[in-house]
Amino acid sequence: MAIFSVQARPTDAVGWAELARTVEAAGFDALLAADHPGFGPSPFVSLAAAAAVTDTLGLGSYVSNAGVREPLLLAADVATLDVVSGGRARLGLGAGHTPGEWRAVGRERPNVAGRVRRCVAVAEAVRALLAGDEVTVDTPDLAAYAARLDGPRPVQERIPLTVGTANSTLLRWAGAHADVVGLTGFGRTLADGHQHEARWRADQIEAQLAHVAAGAAGRDEPPALEALVQRVAVTDDAEAVAAETAAETGLTPAEVLATPFVLIGTADEIVAAVAAHERRWGVTRFVVRADAVDGIAPLLSRLVGNGSTSSALETGH
Repeated sequence: MAIFSVQARPTDAVGWAELARTVEAAGFDALLAADHPGFGPSPFVSLAAAAAVTDTLGLGSYVSNAGVREPLLLAADVATLDVVSGGRARLGLGAGHTPGEWRAVGRERPNVAGRVRRCVAVAEAVRALLAGDEVTVDTPDLAAYAARLDGPRPVQERIPLTVGTANSTLLRWAGAHADVVGLTGFGRTLADGHQHEARWRADQIEAQLAHVAAGAAGRDEPPALEALVQRVAVTDDAEAVAAETAAETGLTPAEVLATPFVLIGTADEIVAAVAAHERRWGVTRFVVRADAVDGIAPLLSRLVGNGSTSSALETGH
């Protein structure tokens, strides 16, 4: 069974409330907000506003930048969102790739290994704080001293954690510890600090999934696999539309249509593609952007029952 969520950002109060209601009524699983301090709205303020006009919709950051977010402040935001939403909060975390976001808080962006270490440390600290533990950490990657979250306490016993990444080390950690592994399909960060090369070819996806599986070895319940969909197009000419994305990413149209990071084709072709991604990759969750809601919403009744039961990429701006 496939699960679809929507990543979006508010531009005005009325439109944001309307989107939240629309997403819930259509049957999407969650409304998710990107987290790029200084480059976009606050995710938790946005999600709290959405909580006020919805009843069942999941609400989460997608994903919070562990490089510039401190664990206690992040845990407090997530716990508060869980309280005001009646237990619907989710937490998405990533290692933080945009240099400007690090510099804006007085830090220089570390190398990849340093960003991954901090992301893991923040994830572990936030989980401990949400569980009611006291946290002390003193490493070059993270410092916190006798941190406690005495209030508010989350409604949920455990806030679901999504780790969004394409990094091999972080994929393994997510395989071992996350509830959802968010497959981004991102390769090298480009010069603007916001966009990425595509890592969409079959061998690249298989390598990413192998890291997740290695991390998940021994778990009773492996994490769910989720794809961040970069383009949705309901069209009678999938080849032509795929050719546009192929020209931007350096892939062939056939490779574009085979990846879970795009959904292009007729309604029947998209439904079939989602089922194929579950069979081939084990991907059962998809995150689409707000501009895809109108195209995907009419298909949701088919998409959520279709599986067995068993150039550059944008990051969410």
